[in-house]
Amino acid sequence: MKTKEQNIRKRKTDSPTKEKSNVTEPATKDPQKKTKSGINFPDLGKATRSTTHRVWTRSVMIISVMTVVYFYTKDTKEIKFAPQKETIPLRMQKVPCSAKYLAEMKEYPKCVPATCGRFVSDSLITKGESQILLNLVKEVIKHGGSSGGASILDLHSGALSQGEKFINVYSLPQTKEAFKKETLITYRMVKSKIKAAIAQRFDIDADSLHLTHPTFFSRITNATAKTMHDEYWHPHVDKETYESFHYTSLLYLNDYKKDFNGGRFLFIDGIDKNKTISAVEPKMGRVSAFTSGSENLHNVEKVTDGTRFAITISFTCNSKFAITDPKLSVD
Repeated sequence: MKTKEQNIRKRKTDSPTKEKSNVTEPATKDPQKKTKSGINFPDLGKATRSTTHRVWTRSVMIISVMTVVYFYTKDTKEIKFAPQKETIPLRMQKVPCSAKYLAEMKEYPKCVPATCGRFVSDSLITKGESQILLNLVKEVIKHGGSSGGASILDLHSGALSQGEKFINVYSLPQTKEAFKKETLITYRMVKSKIKAAIAQRFDIDADSLHLTHPTFFSRITNATAKTMHDEYWHPHVDKETYESFHYTSLLYLNDYKKDFNGGRFLFIDGIDKNKTISAVEPKMGRVSAFTSGSENLHNVEKVTDGTRFAITISFTCNSKFAITDPKLSVD
């Protein structure tokens, strides 16, 4: 018989002991992930990751665009050779003569430039002289004018744009009043000044230079081109377009950004990924002159609005291509 003490021990031995639970207690919530109200936002991490992704995506896009712009501007650099707002007594860019141009110029020893290139001057022609010539071209071209936006008036040949063809300006009775003695004297004086400046800047004999065809006034608007004569904006070399040209000059008769937009004159140096554009912004009375070989590839930007007026005055060293001044009431 078991004693009382043995029974007590047996009950203690048989009593179920508490087993360790396999269930893990919920972890204490990170207090940093709670708002002040104590509410936990389990998706906050996802939202943060989404925002970070958008920031990175936008950053990559911006960097990509900046990279494209950088390499584009690196490949084609633009220099404001002659800004409209500046008054330039004289500015010159020297460039090596093209081999073909130099080979031809050796036929005219007194006409070989000391260096090829281009120059701009705002001190050769006065605004008064420019205004007289501007009045002339406006008065005459209104009796003609190209339907394609680029009109010319050639006082030497008499050619005047009219529609999609050319007519003889001296056959129009209504234009006779425009050819006043003062106007034609001014025209001759302007050409003589520019000729002397070219001879001086390129260090050649002025007597070896001769006016050549075509020398003409131009009026350009933004009208749609109708014929090939209206497509003035293509890059070109004057010597390849006109056999007689050796030196080219332009006199601008009104102002870029005031009277018209677009229409800048662009010299193109270099090729492919190493191009440099030297921009001349037209200004009333401004003269731009250059050697006519392939060292001076150039074009005129399309005029986007307004009307651009200028005179192209061309010179040759070959006397057989020389032209004379128009003989009108002055003589």
